[in-house]
Amino acid sequence: MTVSNQQAPAYWVVVPAAGVGARMGADCPKQYLPLLQKTVIEHTLSRLLAIKGLAGVYVALGSQDAHWKQLPIAVHPAIYPVEGAAERAGSVLNALIALSDVAQEDDWVLVHDAARPCITQQDIESLIRCVADHPVGGILGVPVSDTLKNVSDGHILSTIDRSALWQAQTPQMFRVGLLRACLQRALAEKKIITDEASALEAFGYKPLMVKGRSSNIKITYPDDLAIAGFLLQQNT
Repeated sequence: MTVSNQQAPAYWVVVPAAGVGARMGADCPKQYLPLLQKTVIEHTLSRLLAIKGLAGVYVALGSQDAHWKQLPIAVHPAIYPVEGAAERAGSVLNALIALSDVAQEDDWVLVHDAARPCITQQDIESLIRCVADHPVGGILGVPVSDTLKNVSDGHILSTIDRSALWQAQTPQMFRVGLLRACLQRALAEKKIITDEASALEAFGYKPLMVKGRSSNIKITYPDDLAIAGFLLQQNT
């Protein structure tokens, strides 16, 4: 699938990778943990780079990152490292500011978690197809399948209606200019931003939800590495 041409807006990718992954309890950030003879982030970037027509991939790294330059993929000509920030929103914003030197305001940017190595080319292409003509943009996600409980002090207070609830994933795809403006304003106003969609939602925009796959997991806890390894071996 070719996602850009001379008449159409370009498609860029931003990968925030400045986090330390404290919940993993590992000796290095989770994106650098070994997974099937590579690191997590190498699997992630390889899957993103497989999408034909991408204009470039901007990777936001921690200022003290001692691992990135050791990876063979770090010298890929389509990858551009930029300095990240303490929080995800700041890292994405830094990448978008750097991207502004080469991208048009109406270009698309797909923001994808470094620790989601099981994303499929089919799901990325589905997101691009569904969102290409949308006025705001959209994200991948899956409907919540488990029963949800409202808990206080270890006790269940109520069961939450899950019929309208979805679990957000990445990539999340928005116009470069709109996402940058919303992130800048949200950070200036000290709003709570948990993902890119929430920055747009804070100012009245309604992104599209595009159904993805439950296999597009985010590696957060130690057990997730084994699950991701199994999924990658199944060629998800």
